[in-house]
Order: sequence, then structure tokens, then C-alpha cells
Amino acid sequence: MLTTRFRDRREAGQHLARALSGYARRPDVLVLGLPRGGVPVASEVASALDAPLDVLVVRKLGVPGHDELAMGAVASGGITVFNRDLIQHFGISQASIDRVTELELTELARREQTYRGDAPPLDVTGRTVILVDDGLATGATMSAAVAAIRAMHPVRIVVAVPVASRDAMRLLRQTADDCVSVLEPEPFHGVGLWYEDFAQTSDREVQQLLAASLQRPLAQALPS
Repeated sequence: MLTTRFRDRREAGQHLARALSGYARRPDVLVLGLPRGGVPVASEVASALDAPLDVLVVRKLGVPGHDELAMGAVASGGITVFNRDLIQHFGISQASIDRVTELELTELARREQTYRGDAPPLDVTGRTVILVDDGLATGATMSAAVAAIRAMHPVRIVVAVPVASRDAMRLLRQTADDCVSVLEPEPFHGVGLWYEDFAQTSDREVQQLLAASLQRPLAQALPS
């Protein structure tokens, strides 16, 4: 059992894959990494589980002046979700919502083209989706990802990370069907402290990992 830090994202993914062994070799499972740092972790998970790998490009729509709070999200597949209660609580104008949404849609489109190119849109209908990131601090971005995927009608959403704060995991357990983490240290301080090597993942590395996954044969046939 791991009791200290991960060497890097690859080792973190290997530990996480063991914690997810119950999902191995199931034809309904799809592993989605959150770019950028979640993709190296997700690559190891997908390989170990014998599952296809893709990315979920998700952009949190931060409350103006309180960017850590998510008033919604935009994600792959043209999905937009809003937290209407939070928007009402802060009295956020439609003009502000539109401005933030436009900025994040522009960045999402850039990342979609960079990572997925001409690949068809994500189709998670009827699938068990494992959402993977390299760690959770507040859980806001992952919460946005869960909301976006939920709108695409999967059968089950699993949040899976190597390390997370306990507060973030409590938050995600309210919306995901399953939450898996290797470490939930207390005190937490930050995701990067639990990696010896937490160098930024490049766009090129994400592209290479996705391309390598497409070349990996799957033992289980995918559902039609």
C-alpha cells in the first residue's frame, strides 16, 4: 500500500488502476481523462482495465470575482450546464454569464481540436464512464465534469483520482455514482505535494497518449 508520495503521474495511474480492478475487462467501460494532467493517469488506468481511453475537455464557468466557484461548465459534445441556485444567490447577470461562457467555449474549442482533431463527438450513452484527474483539491472542476457527463446519459459515473482532499471527495460523492481515490491525506495542502514529479503535462504528451491508446487492441468488444 502506498503511504507516501507518487513518483509521477504514471505511477499514480498504476496505483489507481489497482483500486479500480472491479471495472476491468468490461465492454461498457470508458475511461475519460481530464486534460492535461489527468490524461497520463487515465492512460495507465485504461491500459490496466483493458478499456478505451478518450478525453473530456471541460471548462469550469467561474463566478466573476470568485473563480474557484463553478456557476456551470461547458464540455465536449456541446454540453452546457449551469448552477441556477448559485447564479441566483450571487445575482449574476446574463451578460456576465454570456461573457464567461463565450471565453470558455473558445478555449474548449481550441483544446478539442488539439486533442481530438476530427474524432467523432463523445458518445457515453449507456456506458460506465470513469472520469480521471491527477488529483482533487476543491473538486470544482470535477464536479463540473460530472454534471456535463450526466447530461450525456451514461449508466454510471465513477470519479477516480490518485489523491484528493476529504472535502472534495465528500462533494463528489453527492453527484457521482462511485468515487475512488488512493490517498486522502489530512492535512491536504495541495495536489502537487503528493507527487515527486508534478511537471506540467504538455499538449503534445496528451496527443501522444491518445494516439497510443488507439493502437492498443482491446480484448473486449465494445458495445454497438
